[in-house]
Amino acid sequence: MTLERKSEDHPLSKYDQDDHAEDTYAHHEPKLISDKIAFKFVKFLRIFADAFFAKRYGHRAVVLETVAAVPGMVGGAMLHLRSLRKMEDDHGWIHTLLDEAENERMHLMTFIEIAQPNKLERFLVIVAQVIFYISYFFLYLISSKTAHRVVGYLEEEAVVSYTQYAEMVEKGEVENVNAPQIAIDTWGLPSDARLLDVIRVIRADEMMHREVNHLIADKLSQSNLDIKTHRQMSDESIDKLNDYSSKTFPK
Repeated sequence: MTLERKSEDHPLSKYDQDDHAEDTYAHHEPKLISDKIAFKFVKFLRIFADAFFAKRYGHRAVVLETVAAVPGMVGGAMLHLRSLRKMEDDHGWIHTLLDEAENERMHLMTFIEIAQPNKLERFLVIVAQVIFYISYFFLYLISSKTAHRVVGYLEEEAVVSYTQYAEMVEKGEVENVNAPQIAIDTWGLPSDARLLDVIRVIRADEMMHREVNHLIADKLSQSNLDIKTHRQMSDESIDKLNDYSSKTFPK
């Protein structure tokens, strides 16, 4: 989801190491059988990501962001067709999901500049995207609730990965290089922004996607909503989450 971040409302202005800050590793405990299947599936995928990329988080981001940009596009298209078919309002969810897909694409454009993927990784992107797009499309047809829950858990893992990436930069294990110009322009970062700044704002985006998709899955399953936030998230993003919680999601 594309967030407007300016001046005092910018997540970087709120970043601190307060031990009492909300848990970065927020987790929605699976309740229904479909939730548990979605959670196990995502954990299964994490095994392969950890084995292939290890601690090369920049390269991991390049491949995974190409996959992460798929669900919002699929979900938005499916809602668009449903709205046309049933001649009913989408309550703004189409743009929400398409904005999410565009936001994830900008994550990819940013990390291409940072990681400079090799030919093998570019080939892996093609394979992963084809497999995931087809799989997610059919999953959405069968159970949109489960599809959004899968994305919610994928985003949980993304937040974990970006947090570990940030910790490596903070420890000096990864060079804190200058932020690419595309990241500075997209998130309104200062001209002297560094890699750590980029990781933090992208992680804030992933937190937002995590909560939006879990929220949608909750609405479709009629469970109690449980929005989780973090101090790095802007007031605007938290307000958006509260607004989404009051909106009906088309079924």
